[in-house]
Amino acid sequence: MSIVLYGSPSTASLVVHWLLIELGVEHELRMLDFERREHKSADYLAVNPQGRVPTLVIDGQVLTESTAIAMQLADLHPAAGLAPEVGTPARGAYYRWMAFCAYTLMPAYRDWFYPDEPAGPGQAEQVKVRAAQVLEQAWQQVADHLATSGPWLLGERRSAADFVLTMLMRWSRNMPAPSDRWPALAAHAARMKALPSFAEVYRREGIADWT
Repeated sequence: MSIVLYGSPSTASLVVHWLLIELGVEHELRMLDFERREHKSADYLAVNPQGRVPTLVIDGQVLTESTAIAMQLADLHPAAGLAPEVGTPARGAYYRWMAFCAYTLMPAYRDWFYPDEPAGPGQAEQVKVRAAQVLEQAWQQVADHLATSGPWLLGERRSAADFVLTMLMRWSRNMPAPSDRWPALAAHAARMKALPSFAEVYRREGIADWT
């Protein structure tokens, strides 16, 4: 099986890279330099017309969207136990938290990091304020869930959703209210960061913060 991951350090490709390492999947890593706008080059746009990362190519099939790729990798490697069986209540919870990451957390982060996009530069500060509020409310919701139903998003079972959540928690590290301000979230992050695969993905991407 031929697997190629296109990514860039500290972006949403981190969770895909991390899962590939966790699962022991051989792959080729092609890191794009955002400052040189390699993600907007003609060669890369021919692979992913969105000009974003991650892109995972498995035997010629192009996959995009970090949460979708994470779910596909978990399904392709059932022995790892990172995705519940289809049709079970746990699978429903798994879908819920993956969608929460994709539809609640990621859009709010987009507004925080690119606040001029929704309504122009004149409204950027208001957009950031609202984005921070949405994220803090979301973190409180996840913290409450973990405190009562943890230690993982699916209870006693770690899943690919925990990997996605941890990546998104890291993105808040320099915000006014970082996610690990909540004790339940800090404990969750500590468990995930203790995985050997976490240290390895950091080593390969040259990341040193939020350890």
